[in-house]
Amino acid sequence: MSRPAQVVINLHALKENLAFARQISGRKVVGVVKANAYGHGALTIARVLESEHIDYLAVACIEEACELRHNGIQTSILLLEGFFSTDELPIIEQYNLSIVIHHQEQIDMLLAHPNQQPLDIWLKLNSGMNRIGFLSQDYLSAYQTLKESDKVRSIVFMTHFSCANDLDSDYTHQQLTLFQKTISELPGETSLCNSSGVLGWPQAHGDLIRPGLMLYGASPFNVTHPKADQLKPVMELSSELIAIHNLPTNVPIGYSAGYTTSRPTRSGVVAIGYADGYPRHTPNGAPVIINGQRTRIMGKVSMDMISIDLTEMPEAKIGDKVTLWGAELSATEVAQHAGTIPYELFCNTKRVEFSYIDTPSK
Repeated sequence: MSRPAQVVINLHALKENLAFARQISGRKVVGVVKANAYGHGALTIARVLESEHIDYLAVACIEEACELRHNGIQTSILLLEGFFSTDELPIIEQYNLSIVIHHQEQIDMLLAHPNQQPLDIWLKLNSGMNRIGFLSQDYLSAYQTLKESDKVRSIVFMTHFSCANDLDSDYTHQQLTLFQKTISELPGETSLCNSSGVLGWPQAHGDLIRPGLMLYGASPFNVTHPKADQLKPVMELSSELIAIHNLPTNVPIGYSAGYTTSRPTRSGVVAIGYADGYPRHTPNGAPVIINGQRTRIMGKVSMDMISIDLTEMPEAKIGDKVTLWGAELSATEVAQHAGTIPYELFCNTKRVEFSYIDTPSK
């Protein structure tokens, strides 16, 4: 490796987060590995979760499921968006995939398809997210149609919370109430909670939880939370200092003169930028870690480089490691500075060297 930008994925932290999800919920776990396991590497992550006997893996689409099956993953896999055309149904049968059904056209396609074996269905209720799912008044009819078909083996009742990361909002209570009312007379397992639901809404855990972000050690909340604070960061993004300059007062740094020194400044240049997934709109003052100490960004993020303030760090030298996020600096905090969410940070990380370790977290 020449360019020093790199990602290190700690698989032991992943296992700890899975164990924590099980501990606080006592429920079956659906590990969400869509979008390349939130940028962590879907196949490696799936293998670890399978070795830990996770109940399900969840992906967005059949291409993601096929990648796992082609590489030997045997754990039950859930297609979170179901299927988009009847061409997928033979593959769903072949690989024994569970599917989310969220609109009538999917039911029509399923019933018209001459499948050879019944399928496991997760029937989605739109309880207030207003993205996908059957409205409450249509849900029972959809259930009855599927229940009466010999093409269906089992049905799990599911929904998705839109505001569970806001612990002061009443909207999650409203969604939970509607869900419970809608399925009150229906027998079967339930699944409601993403990571924020798992951590913040224990009364909504149902039978199967669906942690994603929390498996990767990041908090879905913008405030401290006693449970979220126990998560172990899985991804560390780091690079190195590649240049150091001593600059006088009142000189600009970076594109568009986005920062001007207010004192004699020791400026360090780090080999990382928006082409690697570090957000371009991260502002002056956002934190980074060097030699265990916090410092800050100066100037605009470039495609391949950022500038950081080394004025209080006379010992810093070219080649020193700079951590952009990880165990020493949470991705959630960085995301807050950048006006985004840790999901986006993880998913956008690219063009860097990936490596995996299995080391107990400190």
